[in-house]
Amino acid sequence: MKPSQEDKAALPVDEVYHTALETYFDVHRKSLENPEEFWNEHANIVEWYRKWDTVLDSSNPPFYRWFKNGRINLSYNCLDRNIKNHRRNKAAYIWIGEDGSEKIVTYHGLLKRVNSLASALKNLGIKKGDRIIIYLPMIIEAPVAMLAAARIGATFSFVFGGYGAGALSERINDSGAKLVITADGSYRGGKIVELKKVVDEALQSTSSVENTIVVKRTDSPVEMVEGRDMWYHELIRGGNVFVEPESMDSNDPLFILYTSGTTGKPKGVVHSNGGYAVWVANTLKWAFDPKEDDRWWCAADIGWVTGHSYIVFAPLLLGLTSILYEGSIVYPAPDRMWEIIDHYGINLLYTSPTAIRTLMKYGDAYTKNHDLSSLRVLGSVGEPINPSAWQWYYRNIGGGKCPIIDTYWQTETGGFVISPSAGLGLPPLKPGSGTFPMPGIDPVILDRNGKEVKPGEKGYFVIRKPWPGMFLTLHNDPERFRSTYFEKYNGGYYAGDYAIRDEDGYFWLLGRADEVLNVSGHRLGTIEIENALVSSSEIAEAAVFGRPDPVRGEVIVAFVVIKDGFSTDQEMGNRIKKRIRDSLGPIYVPQEIHFVRNLPKTRSGKIMRRVVKAVALNQLPGDISTLENSVSVDEVKDAIDTFSRETGTEGRKGAVPE
Repeated sequence: MKPSQEDKAALPVDEVYHTALETYFDVHRKSLENPEEFWNEHANIVEWYRKWDTVLDSSNPPFYRWFKNGRINLSYNCLDRNIKNHRRNKAAYIWIGEDGSEKIVTYHGLLKRVNSLASALKNLGIKKGDRIIIYLPMIIEAPVAMLAAARIGATFSFVFGGYGAGALSERINDSGAKLVITADGSYRGGKIVELKKVVDEALQSTSSVENTIVVKRTDSPVEMVEGRDMWYHELIRGGNVFVEPESMDSNDPLFILYTSGTTGKPKGVVHSNGGYAVWVANTLKWAFDPKEDDRWWCAADIGWVTGHSYIVFAPLLLGLTSILYEGSIVYPAPDRMWEIIDHYGINLLYTSPTAIRTLMKYGDAYTKNHDLSSLRVLGSVGEPINPSAWQWYYRNIGGGKCPIIDTYWQTETGGFVISPSAGLGLPPLKPGSGTFPMPGIDPVILDRNGKEVKPGEKGYFVIRKPWPGMFLTLHNDPERFRSTYFEKYNGGYYAGDYAIRDEDGYFWLLGRADEVLNVSGHRLGTIEIENALVSSSEIAEAAVFGRPDPVRGEVIVAFVVIKDGFSTDQEMGNRIKKRIRDSLGPIYVPQEIHFVRNLPKTRSGKIMRRVVKAVALNQLPGDISTLENSVSVDEVKDAIDTFSRETGTEGRKGAVPE
């Protein structure tokens, strides 16, 4: 969606952030003009056992290698380095259980936990280069497991705790993992998720796993296989040990994180030790400008790349105190997030547009019951944030004084690539725009023929030069790495997303280029229509897909969630359609608008549009094990069935027909 004049209007932020933008532009220019000198300096944000021979080895593109022959260990950098100074007794994590329980773990205490587990892993025969699977909920043992693996040089693959047995076994088999670390269960929305049972089922179709370590979290009854399974607390008992950190080459793999699309085999994105560490530490510093005494809350799941980069590695590398919250942000009540911010005095909040829209649905009363004045900077991650959600976040949560760091990045990029930079010179903010590239990022927007588009025109987002946080390869599939990401545009990194760069040079990311509808020969982005829908004062969330049509190719079908306090009727649907017609044009008007209470979402808050489409078209929805609430699938089906009965069509539910 091309940004409107209203969206493009810049908003003021707290005066402390009105830094001269010349600082940002000077840093960005230097990073591109002389990357060797720039990264020679900025790589010192972490400590190296041995400095590199070459900043960037470009001899075998696209398999770029950063800080060649440098030696490093991330567990050392996150922990040992910090206990040598004033951070020894500083809280590394404040963990909050869904039931309100709490643990405060200092840097010294975290190091002891990591050493104990690292010793246990070595005693089980895990060594440098071995792969392990981590399948844990949002508990302290999750970052401990990641850091213990990094300490001994094992490559870890964290599998999101909402995945089912099939997805888990697929990742075990592809990685060749020797060990799985899991828990008996986890708490989510007041219910127990039985993780160990999922692991047991997954291991029936794998052969590489020799041992399973089980954390006792819920006291759920589990089956322990003798000789294979062992309790975490028994393994680390009396473990007052020190494990010497393994000296890792900068380009040794740190972790494999599998990304899954709607079809095909998941891609195992491999990140390095050196370049990744330099990138995530610098980008968090540049974007959010964290202070020593800040409390940082990245409200993502640790199993996604957001959690890897900005719950675990970057905050610990910078010596921050992070909030680690176990449960749902709307349980036991929709003010859970605001309650935590109030109680713990959170200064920096980083969450998703989906979470923001979910909380908007409940109105402003919940936010007014809590003191949110401790907040200094807000952030957004995961998908483009629509301007109406941006405005609500800015005014209701930030009180009109907190800049919103609207970040664009991917699993493959390792960390932020487009983002405002509170630490370098914050630009005037435009609701919905990620503003400018991070230092070291050289982006361009191209048409399908590889020609740069004009300002204001939509095209494909491409990064022309390598950057330290970029992934090394795809595990077991280097050819797919090359062909998927680097062949389309003459060696540039093809992100697979649409974007616009406006007349002022601001970037507007528009979502996946493959999420496109073909309506009467017009290629329309689903995100454009969804943004127009949620700009309505009544609508909290929306999911759009194309239903095949013999005449028009596809017609637009929309499912929307109405905010509390509004009722659904024919007239509301007509008003919504009129607004879309007036703002985008008649070609964008949905043929059907269905009203539902909930949309199918993952536990991390992302709307599962493929599930909405499959259910609406009476198809099998595929794996729905990651759904937060399976009742939402029934709601979609009920809506469609109701619509079919009322209209006598094959379309369906609670909808407003054209």
